[in-house]
Amino acid sequence: MSLFAVAAAACALFLAAYAVYGRLLARWLDLAPDRATPACTLNDGVDYVPAKAPFLLGQHFSAIAAAGPIVGPVLGALWFGWLPALLWIVFGAIFFGAVHDFASLVSSVRHGARSIVELVHEHLGPRAHLLFMGFVWLSLIYVIIAFTDLTSHSFVEPAYGGGIAASSTLYLFAAGAMGLCLYRWRMPLGLATAIFLPLVGLIVWVGQSIPLAIPSTWAVRPQLVWNGVILAYCFIASIIPLWLLLQPRGYLGGFFLYLTLAAGVVGVLVGGDRIQYPAFLGWTSQRGFPLFPLLFVTVACGACSGFHGIVSSGTTSKQIAREPDCRLVGYGGMLLEGLVAVVALSTVMLLMPNDVATQQSPDRIYASGLSHFVEQFGINREFARGFALLAFATFIYDTLDVATRLGRYVFQELTGWKGRWGGIGATLATLALPALSVSWTVRDPMGNIVPAWKVFWTLFGTSNQLLAALTLVTITVWLKRTRRPWLVSALPAAFMLTMTFWSLALTIRPWAAGLLSGRPALDGIALVACLLLVLAVLVLVEGLKAFARRLQ
Repeated sequence: MSLFAVAAAACALFLAAYAVYGRLLARWLDLAPDRATPACTLNDGVDYVPAKAPFLLGQHFSAIAAAGPIVGPVLGALWFGWLPALLWIVFGAIFFGAVHDFASLVSSVRHGARSIVELVHEHLGPRAHLLFMGFVWLSLIYVIIAFTDLTSHSFVEPAYGGGIAASSTLYLFAAGAMGLCLYRWRMPLGLATAIFLPLVGLIVWVGQSIPLAIPSTWAVRPQLVWNGVILAYCFIASIIPLWLLLQPRGYLGGFFLYLTLAAGVVGVLVGGDRIQYPAFLGWTSQRGFPLFPLLFVTVACGACSGFHGIVSSGTTSKQIAREPDCRLVGYGGMLLEGLVAVVALSTVMLLMPNDVATQQSPDRIYASGLSHFVEQFGINREFARGFALLAFATFIYDTLDVATRLGRYVFQELTGWKGRWGGIGATLATLALPALSVSWTVRDPMGNIVPAWKVFWTLFGTSNQLLAALTLVTITVWLKRTRRPWLVSALPAAFMLTMTFWSLALTIRPWAAGLLSGRPALDGIALVACLLLVLAVLVLVEGLKAFARRLQ
């Protein structure tokens, strides 16, 4: 079977979904072009800043499409075969993820651009609000932990790491300079794009010539140093105005995504490659992971992701200039991420099942596959591989600073800290646990160092999907309260709750068995899983009570 058939079918389904289901949802949500949005009425030049739809789509797309739609699909395909992962990506994105993102964005805009956390307070009650805030904050911390370690891991990779680190640093400076040009010196967006987009291409090329590496003679492992540098960047990015870094960085990062997405899709469509990896490997992976529920929490971004709802209602809703833009940004942005996941999945489909490349990390598999797709256009494969790895790191940057800013928002809501010093304190509190977690040296039973992201990824995926389920529960209550079709969110919520509760139970079971047999052990992952499960059940109970009241 050819990759062309798979890519063409996925593209056709996504286009049809945007044209049909996306338009239907927009009609049900009653998007009005003349209804004032919070970005316009509350414009403060810092957090509330109206942006044109194409500009905002790039920024939103960059924020949500980090490493998730690459790492998750690659792991899912390696474990269970490409067909289950493909079905979940395509139909999950259309009926689960895009509905979740679109409805989260619209509901936030309708509530003064307040976060989904505050919507929980209004529609589920103060008790659910407090519980949900704690859950969201923990979920954001897991995002920061997993993606900080993924980024630093790519910076210390022997062949390309130093070049990626150099290019990433220059890229951030370029984004800051673009922000100053746009908002301080009023440079037209078209002119700024014409200057800074080629500059980013130059940065990719120059980065490999001036590698930025931590000396191995230092007493601390280079990856730990990079972890500290990345978290310091997150702190700065969280407290400076949106226009200075987040918006221009997201805009430029959007072009990274568009370019890599276009190269991948075109390469798949015209390359004539045949699928070599098995479509289905069984209901249980070689590592003992069951397809149900592990596939649906491993492949999170690209199909459905709770983090997207926090982004939609946290930063994106504060930049929507017109309500109809929500369809392009919310529903369309998720479908684009689904396409990124399909391209990432295709890089596994190229491999033979016994290929040594299947033992590599997901970012290396992705970069190798993408460079193969573009090589046929006469582009140097090594340059393409470096570009793909830089794009991978850029995607994570885009999520890291947004996640930290959102963690600040939630912590300030939780504590009532206000003002500049409140923002600084909330940011430090949000980054404290990630700093501790990524400073650990994790080893496997053979004594080999294991990347921290591998330890946290399963629980990160589960907490992320559980966050999506609870967000869909809140949206369902809002839709019911406003007399709109509510099954569009209730059915996905029920499925996601089933998969995530099941996954948490599997995570907790070994620890609980040891506890019951009189062999208690300190298992931080299991304890956090217990905490997430308790918080989720309590929020769900409050949601069901609120929904029952709407039926009366």
